[in-house]
Amino acid sequence: MNRGPVDSTRVPRFAGPATFARLPRLDEVERADVAVVGVPFDTGVSYRPGARFGPAAVREASRLLRPYHPGLDVSPFERAQVVDAGDIAANPYDIGAAIEAIEGAADELDARLVTIGGDHTIALPLLRSVAKRHGPVALVHFDAHLDTWDTYFGAEYTHGTPFRRAVEEGILDTEALSHVGIRGPLYGKKDLEDDRRLGFGILTAADVLRRGLDEVIDVLRQRVGDRPMYVSVDIDVLDPAHAPGTGTPEAGGLTSRELLEILRGLAGCHLVGADVVEVAPAYDHAEITSVAASHVAYDLIGLLAIQEKRA
Repeated sequence: MNRGPVDSTRVPRFAGPATFARLPRLDEVERADVAVVGVPFDTGVSYRPGARFGPAAVREASRLLRPYHPGLDVSPFERAQVVDAGDIAANPYDIGAAIEAIEGAADELDARLVTIGGDHTIALPLLRSVAKRHGPVALVHFDAHLDTWDTYFGAEYTHGTPFRRAVEEGILDTEALSHVGIRGPLYGKKDLEDDRRLGFGILTAADVLRRGLDEVIDVLRQRVGDRPMYVSVDIDVLDPAHAPGTGTPEAGGLTSRELLEILRGLAGCHLVGADVVEVAPAYDHAEITSVAASHVAYDLIGLLAIQEKRA
């Protein structure tokens, strides 16, 4: 039998250690099917810092999560052994060393990961680790920004470059790459041209509004097919009204309801790993951003639990 969260009828939700959803720690169980792991790293940011405090804030906000997910009709903690694997220690002064440490730690965790960042730089080592097990993976990337820029101030590894590097390294399946929620000003039209050349399809925030959730979900499912899929969620895909606590906010984003419904629409796809990044609690109000991120992570756990026997 799987070990689930602390019973909230015996221990109040506001009491006890703040593991994600009050789940057991990795060292408290014999095995783990799904592991929630934090990466408190934000050296790759280009504007507001503070995402290094994201994992702790999201864990704290996750105390109110409950064990049954009606939207997915699954009790994820019964279906799979889900644990909190703590944080990966990453060098805050050396991005290259941090990337190596994150990749190495992800390799050692014998479970499918839902990773809480941290800035979006961490997606690259996580994708490297997943690709070692599954080969090049499909990517569904929720973000206000493309994150396929080449360099920033000459740096090749930042929170704006992970998916260009991933394509260059051959760890993404370029027939199945999608951005969702893109919006806001760019440096120039070449940004979009480069992105298309790398193989990405774009569903903008305006597309979600005008085309509707069902069509957006259908486009994503057709593009992903039966391939191993990684989902990366930058919390700034949400409008600042729904996620003010982030480093590079852009007006005109998705609602938390839209994001969660799109994620639920991916049920049954071959999800092999995921991340939720760029929560910067210093800019948050009343835990709005952290609560949204905790629910995103919970939905991702639900998606993994639904197809637990498959992976």
